[in-house]
Amino acid sequence: MSKQHTHSTSSYVVGLILAILLTNAAFILVGSKMLSGWPLVFALTGLAICQLWVQLRYFLHLGSESRPRWNLMAFAFAAVVICILVFGSLWIMKNLHYNMMPDMNKDIDREIMEKENIYR
Repeated sequence: MSKQHTHSTSSYVVGLILAILLTNAAFILVGSKMLSGWPLVFALTGLAICQLWVQLRYFLHLGSESRPRWNLMAFAFAAVVICILVFGSLWIMKNLHYNMMPDMNKDIDREIMEKENIYR
């Protein structure tokens, strides 16, 4: 084996170990209910960003690229995609919760209609 191939293999092994550790950390945070609400969201977002860095660095080898501009563009694109996925999912879940819980929303709807002077 050449030295370059060995270095690449060790890079993949380190990346795999880090990816497994980050995935397990997220699973443990959610499964053990150590955090809830926004602290949990922020912790999972931080773990997701770390996971993204591991994927870009160890599997796509973007850290060893000779042109740093492409690294920044790839990271920015991945960050935009993650934001769209996370906030889009939260928006959809909130909308589903609102539409699937009509008993809870009747009081809220009545208050809004009274405030806005809307009568049926």
